[in-house]
Amino acid sequence: MIAALALAVPASAQQPAGTSADSGTPAASQPAGELPVSLDRIREQLNKPQDSRLRNLDVKADFTVQVAEQQRIDEIMSKLSFKSGPAPAGGLYGYEQQQRLFNPTDRPLQQPYAAYSGSEFTTIAIENLIAKYLGGRLFSAISSAERAHAEAQARGEVKQAIAEYCAARPDRAAIALCITGSER
Repeated sequence: MIAALALAVPASAQQPAGTSADSGTPAASQPAGELPVSLDRIREQLNKPQDSRLRNLDVKADFTVQVAEQQRIDEIMSKLSFKSGPAPAGGLYGYEQQQRLFNPTDRPLQQPYAAYSGSEFTTIAIENLIAKYLGGRLFSAISSAERAHAEAQARGEVKQAIAEYCAARPDRAAIALCITGSER
């Protein structure tokens, strides 16, 4: 019985569907052709002073965000030392083990560069020095010469294409490209 009373109270609070015309809602009080929007109310709201939340836009924030990942990478990289030169083949421990197992006085032909004679070793060293100090300059000189040759060839192809285009046009005297192309 209590459950029936509890369910009956919300159902009786609802209005029947046919009585919405006398409920006093704005949509029901206006004629069918008009909108439920009042231009007078919109003008009134626009004429009011601005909201106080928008007045202090130049106030600085209470917090800041800083990304410190680059600082962390710089800190790690500053601890590394690249001044030690290249590591020997097999690493430092491999080199030390090779020195202990194959003593240079007892086994001279089992040393790292024992496969080369003195003149071969000197030739390899000189070639490496030339490649290190002159190789970059030589490479840039060759590549710039090739680039200049390719640019000149491209300019020639463009001039040839313009000449063919102008020759095929009967109105070439009126085309600015053909006039300036023939003067060059």
